[in-house]
Parts: sequence; structure tokens; C-alpha cells
Amino acid sequence: MKILITGGAGFVGSHLADKLIGEGHEITVIDNLSTGRYSNVAHLEDKPGFRLIIDTVLNARLMEELIRESDRVYHMASAVGVKLIMEKPVSTIETIFRGTDVVLDFCSRYRKRVLIPSTSEVYGKGISVPFKEEDDLLTGSTDKHRWAYACAKTLDEFLALAHWKETRLPVVVVRLFNTVGPRQTGQYGMVVPRFVNAAINNESITIFGDGTQARCFGHVLDVVEGLSKLLDTPECFGQVINLGNDQECSINELAEKAMKMTGSSSILKYIPYEEAYGDGFEDMRRRVPSLEKARRLIGYQPTRTLDDIINDVADEFRKKPEASYVNA
Repeated sequence: MKILITGGAGFVGSHLADKLIGEGHEITVIDNLSTGRYSNVAHLEDKPGFRLIIDTVLNARLMEELIRESDRVYHMASAVGVKLIMEKPVSTIETIFRGTDVVLDFCSRYRKRVLIPSTSEVYGKGISVPFKEEDDLLTGSTDKHRWAYACAKTLDEFLALAHWKETRLPVVVVRLFNTVGPRQTGQYGMVVPRFVNAAINNESITIFGDGTQARCFGHVLDVVEGLSKLLDTPECFGQVINLGNDQECSINELAEKAMKMTGSSSILKYIPYEEAYGDGFEDMRRRVPSLEKARRLIGYQPTRTLDDIINDVADEFRKKPEASYVNA
């Protein structure tokens, strides 16, 4: 098939491109390299059936052409990372919603299967753990910029599902939970690469808050396996589906594990959220996905552990130290 991946030079998008090109599909990647990077897809440029276009999804004329000639679309382009969201809330909202609107408009016009990634952020302050796709969503006040990303992604979901309701557009919405692994960096606040890079260099590991907040970390290769199956499965159309890993770990435990596995002499340093992100930041204590729906629909089952993730990220940083200092 001919497959279009927006944001395909980014962390998740580039791994998805690897998988799909390996299956023999023709892949077009469009990325403006604002948070993606060329090195993520450089190894694909000499492969038959791969094409890279450096441009933005907001270029409607180009997007219409690319979507019309594609069989499927993975809309992976998005603003990424808490740090970026706090620093640039206007561009975050505009980039997310306008880009998704363009993609859905042309996918609807030309009847293309399309995947729209959302985020576990949309569950907000929810306390019903594990989070299920049909749970109520609870975000904070609009004067707390922390929730701009969640609200923009929620609007994406509403728009995607509206297209399904009105015209049965074959669209799938997937909520990703803390996807991590090689090619991800800590530049935009991602906690695993930040901790692992600091541990390798025996530098202080900075923890925001008290470190008792807990997350579930899914290996990008497990997540990509799930993404590639969703558009193959008509039962997923018009559905919202969680993907990630459901094994919970506190941020303190993550830091200790990163130090132990890398043989690090790092020390832990704690700073308040306000110092890290400025005013208007709120955090959630736990974020655990229910994977029951993904298991039922596509047989999804993550096989890689947090130890695997730390080892893979550490191996990449040791081989390519510069990877930790460039855009994710």
C-alpha cells in the first residue's frame, strides 16, 4: 500500500516508518523537522518506496495531493512534551487542531483510512485507575496552561469521531500512554531519556515534585506494533483505544532503576513543579491504562519491560551521545 505518515521524522513516527517500509509498503513522510529530526529517517532515504517531504501539514494544497494518492494515513504530527506545551501554548493548540482538521478533511473527501493519535493527557485529573476509554474526562481550569495539550487533543478526538458519525470515515483514535525508547530525547521534558542520560554521565537526576507520582512506560516498538494493526481492523473504526504498557512505576523508582542499571553514581535532586515549568502547572498522581479493549480488538500485548526500555535508551546514548541534545 501507499501510506502517508505525517510527523514521520519524529520519535514514534520514524519507528512506524521503519516497520511499514519493512513490510513492503510505499511510505511518504511529511515533517517540518520542528520537533522531528532528519537523522531518524536518514537510513530510509535510499530504500525503494520511501519518500521524505520537508513541509508542514498546514500546507493544505500539498496535503490534499499526498492524501489523495495514499491508501492510508497515520497523522503522527503534533506538538510534543510538557515543556514545549508550557512554553508555547498558542502554537501547541494551533498546530494540533489545525493540522488534524486538514488531515481529516481530505481523508473524508477521498475516503482514506486514517489514524489520529491522542494522549493519556486527556484523562486529566481522573482517579479511576486503570483509565478506560469510556471514562469521564476531568481537566483543570483554562488558566492552567498544563491542560492546553489535553484539551486540544480532546477536540481532535471529537472531530475525528464526528467524521465517523456523519460519513463513516474509517478513522481510529488511539490514546498513547508514555511511549518511550530509542530516538526519544529529554529536550522537551521526557523523563526516561532525561534520567538515563544523566545517569550515564553521573550527573544529578532532577525530579520534578516529590517523585511519588507514578506512570506506565510503553516501549515504542510495542506501541508501533499496535498502531500498525489498528487500521487493518475495521472493528476499530470509530473507536477510541488505549495503547501503552500497564505496569506502573513511580518516578522515584524510575530514577533508582536508571542509576542501578547504568552503574551510575548520580544523586537525586528535587525541584518544585513551578521552578521547572512556571506558573499554571498541575500534575496527576497516577496514569495507568486499561488495555482490555486493545487486547480484544487487535490482540495487543506489550512484551518489552521497563528494563528493556532503559537498556535500549542507554545503549543509544552510549553509541550516539549527541542524541540526547537534539530534537526528539
